[in-house]
Amino acid sequence: MKKAVKITLKIFLVFFGLIIIYILAVFSLPKITINQENNTKPEVEIYILTNGVHTDIVMPTKNDQIDWSKKVKFENTKISDSTFKYLAMGWGDKGFYLETPEWSDLKASVAFKAASGLSTTAIHATYYKNLKEGADCKKMMISKAQYDRLIKYISDSFQKDASGNFLPIKTNANYGKTDAFYEANGSYSIFHTCNTWANTALKSSGQKCCYWTATDSGIFSKYK
Repeated sequence: MKKAVKITLKIFLVFFGLIIIYILAVFSLPKITINQENNTKPEVEIYILTNGVHTDIVMPTKNDQIDWSKKVKFENTKISDSTFKYLAMGWGDKGFYLETPEWSDLKASVAFKAASGLSTTAIHATYYKNLKEGADCKKMMISKAQYDRLIKYISDSFQKDASGNFLPIKTNANYGKTDAFYEANGSYSIFHTCNTWANTALKSSGQKCCYWTATDSGIFSKYK
């Protein structure tokens, strides 16, 4: 009996210790700044956009390097309007995206899978005609070489068929008339969140970012 109690206590202490370490990481690691690359040309306009929880990377719908609308097709949105100038993309847990329109809809099974890395992921793509800079939307100018790296990072996050086409998810869980969901690579967890993905997108393209962050506030603290 005493042995069982000791084992249970050790398990509890290890679990509690891991929680403390994670909380410390969440608050301390975002304070470590990865600086922007120097001596690059301001050639492509991109943005970061947050809804208060989740960070999207926003890019031109098309330029001479890529036409995203050939992969993220306008017809996969409800409005199917080809005049939109910007495309925002974010990566995240598929269950959260499709089954949790409000926090009150969150299921224990979805939360457990998301936290543990057992669930699948999706890309949420949203078209915009205009963007307004503010506390929730920050612009940066990057070089074409940096944009090439960003294009590769985001493209590699999509699942693709044998022809290289992105795989749309058929669902009625759209957030509006200008968005769609796509199958994504990778697993979501408390260590690899939607904001971790966006932070790595900035890191891959040589932009100011956090060493690591699980939250949008970590990213946006670098752009005040």
